[in-house]
Amino acid sequence: MTRRRQPQADAAARPVPLRPGKIPGSDRAVRHQERPLRPDRTAGRESASQAGSAKAHRDYGVMVEMRPPETYEALIRVIHDRYEEMSKSYQTIAIYLTQNPNDVAVISVNAIAEKCGVHASGFVRFAQSLGYEGFKELQAVFRRRLSTAAPGFEARVKALAEELGAREDNSETSFLRDLVVRDISSLQDLLTGTTVEQISEAVDLMEKADTIYLIGQLRSMPVVELLRYVLTMLGKRTVLLDAGGGLATHMARVIRSADLLFAVSFRFYANEVVNVVEETAARGVPIVAISDSTLSPLAKNTQVLFAVPEHEYTFSRSLAAPMCLAQALIVTLASRLQKEPDRPRIPTVTQR
Repeated sequence: MTRRRQPQADAAARPVPLRPGKIPGSDRAVRHQERPLRPDRTAGRESASQAGSAKAHRDYGVMVEMRPPETYEALIRVIHDRYEEMSKSYQTIAIYLTQNPNDVAVISVNAIAEKCGVHASGFVRFAQSLGYEGFKELQAVFRRRLSTAAPGFEARVKALAEELGAREDNSETSFLRDLVVRDISSLQDLLTGTTVEQISEAVDLMEKADTIYLIGQLRSMPVVELLRYVLTMLGKRTVLLDAGGGLATHMARVIRSADLLFAVSFRFYANEVVNVVEETAARGVPIVAISDSTLSPLAKNTQVLFAVPEHEYTFSRSLAAPMCLAQALIVTLASRLQKEPDRPRIPTVTQR
């Protein structure tokens, strides 16, 4: 068989001939050859490094994106988006920042850390995880917002204490004065933090609901008990998902899309309440909730969420603001259901 001769390649394209040589320090000959360049693996190593860094960030509850939010609204959105991926200590910091924006603007990082029970260095790392150089840069966002915002809780407490003549003493009256001052400040926070749209939408859902189911446990129980009593007196079909007997979860499974679930829960959130809200929302049932933060586990499943911040106190947390909010919703509903909307009345059992 006759072989065809390949056309002679251009000199520039000819392969480099093999050249004999020796390995230094060895008698063995080696044949050298120009090898094609291997693909650059630097990008791959960088990607792997970044992935490892991202994993390390996730392990410690730190976010990967390093561009810091420039406005308060953008910062709050970022915190909400990443909250579930944060570590426990970062979640504690996030809750305090979202509940006390005015105080964050003026209080030192050490004072905030003491209130949260998290070391001050944790606040610095939290700020850096959002892309800021340090906590002061994050705090500047809150300070810019403060120029147009109402006074914060601590500022109101201080002003009210001075107005009411509060004094440092150990008398029993001082405890009453302290509680009254804090409750007044909480009610003012409620007034400035609640919108007309929230109340209108919540009452719309309550009015249209065939049956209003109520759930709240532990410290939230007094709020739902008040709601059950007054809603019943207004003639609304109302069912309390009572934890007694362990049937609350099973009772909740009969809630229909034409009904409404009204949930109340504060830190530390009752597991059964959170589970019932999640399961009920998955079936398309509308939910109205009163909680202590927009980062509450109830928030993502509600049509209307009233965030009523709770402020730490030596003995207990007050229910003054949640109870006032519940009453306001009921009175608004009564004004729609009764013939005299300007003068709503709540019937009583002893009324004749």
